[in-house]
Amino acid sequence: MKIYNDMTIWMVAGCQHLYGEETLNQVRSHTEEIARYMSDQDGISAKIEYKGIMTRPEEITDFCIKASADPSCGGVMLWMHTFSPSKMWINGLSILSKPILHFHTQYNRDIPWDEIDMDFMNLNQSAHGGREHGYINTRMKIDRKVVVGYWKDAQVHERIDAWIRAVAAVKDMRSGKVARFGDNMRDVAVTEGDKVAAQIALGYDVYGYGVGDLAAIIAAATDKQIDALVAEYQTQYEVAPELLPGGARHEDLRTAARLEAGMDNFLTEGGFCAFTTTFEDLHGLAQLPGLACQRLMEKGYGFGAEGDWKTSALVRAMKVMGKGKGGGTSFMEDYTYHMDPKNPLVLGSHMLEVCPSIAGGEKVKLEIHPLGIGGKADPVRMVFNVPGGSSLNASLMDMGNRFRLLINEVETLAPGKDLPKLPVARVVWKPQPDLATAAGAWILGGGAHHTGYSKDVTTEMLLDYAEICGMEALVIDAKTEIRSFKSEMKWNDLYYTMRAFSGGV
Repeated sequence: MKIYNDMTIWMVAGCQHLYGEETLNQVRSHTEEIARYMSDQDGISAKIEYKGIMTRPEEITDFCIKASADPSCGGVMLWMHTFSPSKMWINGLSILSKPILHFHTQYNRDIPWDEIDMDFMNLNQSAHGGREHGYINTRMKIDRKVVVGYWKDAQVHERIDAWIRAVAAVKDMRSGKVARFGDNMRDVAVTEGDKVAAQIALGYDVYGYGVGDLAAIIAAATDKQIDALVAEYQTQYEVAPELLPGGARHEDLRTAARLEAGMDNFLTEGGFCAFTTTFEDLHGLAQLPGLACQRLMEKGYGFGAEGDWKTSALVRAMKVMGKGKGGGTSFMEDYTYHMDPKNPLVLGSHMLEVCPSIAGGEKVKLEIHPLGIGGKADPVRMVFNVPGGSSLNASLMDMGNRFRLLINEVETLAPGKDLPKLPVARVVWKPQPDLATAAGAWILGGGAHHTGYSKDVTTEMLLDYAEICGMEALVIDAKTEIRSFKSEMKWNDLYYTMRAFSGGV
């Protein structure tokens, strides 16, 4: 079964009647074989469904109408097997509302040097047929992904799958609902934003609720639900003795379980995929819901602290993109630096709300400690370190006339120390290209202090996601240089300002 079993990618090939019925039959056969082969690959996470060949404007328009209307179609993959005159595609492409991947490949990998003739050339001419198709997309200013390479190559499958994962996130968020419990942290700028603009660009709707609404649902959680969660905690985590049944703080653990049960009930009944909390609005709650937020993220919900609905939705999108890969995705915050000039590092964490999906299979501890913020009882939380590996941080900001996605590639490292007095989940990373450049570029780019951190999601997936949604995207990686980065931002600002002036979204 595919990871995204509720979504298919529709694949067609462009051709024309100029070459005769025998050639058309070969095009049909080749396209169906390629779609079936790629669909069978474990590295491609959604079914690729063969939908025929396109030889006339009416066929193309009908295909684009059907693809746009079918909720199971996540996106379309277009291959110009022969030469498909691009004027045929104008009406269809102007209607199509699904993401496009232009697959520039050919049936044969190698040129048959000793046997090649004009019949072979007429059939296998995607080398220039793809250019004709590229022209009309570019002329119509249609954003799409172009993947070039032989259809059996693993690297090609990896690039296609990155796009499929982005498509799945777009599909998920275009019907997504985000619940905000309380408002955002007072006087904070970056967690504000235009919710209407976000719904237009990204598709999700943001709903606000008083914490009293949530408190009532939490109070209604049953003892049966709480007992089941406590038993689950004891099975899955290394629970501090004082929190176990008979321990001095066991009732605090039950309170944390009640918070989780109530929040889960609220989100499930409302059909939400992401949510926010804030420590400045905890009316009716006994604890800041740290454990609940960690557990709900582990189940796949997006989360943003301090009312940060943009990061909450981004974390959800990243969780969808990384589904099945096993490395994990979490809400995160750059907390403090290790500014040793020989080995500068970042310590990432949050007060409580870090998802255990990034713990790497290590046994997670369940502890209780004072928080010193929020004015509530001591909260239960998970405590763990994050193992090393390639990772990234991403942040979404409202820039006024567009949304900006900022991405920093990082290398996560195992903590060099035990951190015995820091009872929170924590991760240590080395940002690319180095701390000074990465932090400088992040600040120049207006990057938020909240991020989505992932060991599953790649830069390519996020760039595909941003392109499909019409967002600006900036990448901080091993090649980043501040002067060029500042120039790129100025070019982008001019582009998006002109686009907004001309009526573009």
